[in-house]
Amino acid sequence: MSAASLSYPGAAAPERSRWLDSFGLRLRVHEWGDPEATPVVLIHGMFDHARTFDVLAPLLAEHYRVVAMDARGHGDSDWAESYPWIVDVFAIVQLLRSNGRPSHLVGHSKGGGQSVDAAVRAPDDVLRLVDIDGFGPPPEGFRPDGDGVPQRTQPEILGDFFDWRRHASDRRGWRTYPTLDELAKRRRQQNPRLSLEWLRYFTEHGAKETNDGFTWKSDPHTVRGYGPWRPEWIGPGWAPLRVPLLALTGTEPDTWGPIPEEVIEERLAHVAHVERARVDGTGHFVHLEKPVETARVLLDWLGDGR
Repeated sequence: MSAASLSYPGAAAPERSRWLDSFGLRLRVHEWGDPEATPVVLIHGMFDHARTFDVLAPLLAEHYRVVAMDARGHGDSDWAESYPWIVDVFAIVQLLRSNGRPSHLVGHSKGGGQSVDAAVRAPDDVLRLVDIDGFGPPPEGFRPDGDGVPQRTQPEILGDFFDWRRHASDRRGWRTYPTLDELAKRRRQQNPRLSLEWLRYFTEHGAKETNDGFTWKSDPHTVRGYGPWRPEWIGPGWAPLRVPLLALTGTEPDTWGPIPEEVIEERLAHVAHVERARVDGTGHFVHLEKPVETARVLLDWLGDGR
């Protein structure tokens, strides 16, 4: 499988691309649809990239100018020395303001939580907001290795962070694989609900070729950070939100969500204007598993593009 060789049913390459300067880095931005239409900004999750919206975006672009960005350290955007959450949030605000008019904002997973935080800080730049399964970890944190993993204390987490920082410069990339197919199969170990056909397409746009083989474009350090933060602070942090919010989830258990319903409800109880929606038969990657159904929900919520 060679670079830029794959297609996927319903996928469409961006019609336009540009760079956004953000805190000394260049972030890659892709667009679909009429440039004069109301913008819809799409924000991806951890270790994903803007081209994951290649199927959803053209469905929305029938009514909107669709704008998707590679976050810092992801896709074709520049890598940074560190990845504080709030810097990603302000990059989303910069992207919104670069559109020249208020925009709808849709985020998935980590990008969903950051989109809510961006709308809290820039309410005049956001028309309506959609969070796709981006409601943060459960109180005990994400534990993909099973319930038997003991919960770590804050001093232990801080100690792990300092240990990692001491050796951070030793690893600025991922393991390489001989082919893109093998890299796609490795990704499927983490996302078993996604088809291998889709993951090959995802990998083709999310990987790069080196002298040793193929590896991910994303910076492995994007997952690391430390601060005085607890999951129970998420809901109160959303209390100032003035923008109407659609909270969208799947219905099937998955590695990264949806988290327990009672936890979602507790956090959303702090939001003044919120509605709930679900796409049946999907897990955490709602928009990837059923893009047509997801687009229908989004268009019903966002309106007719005016």
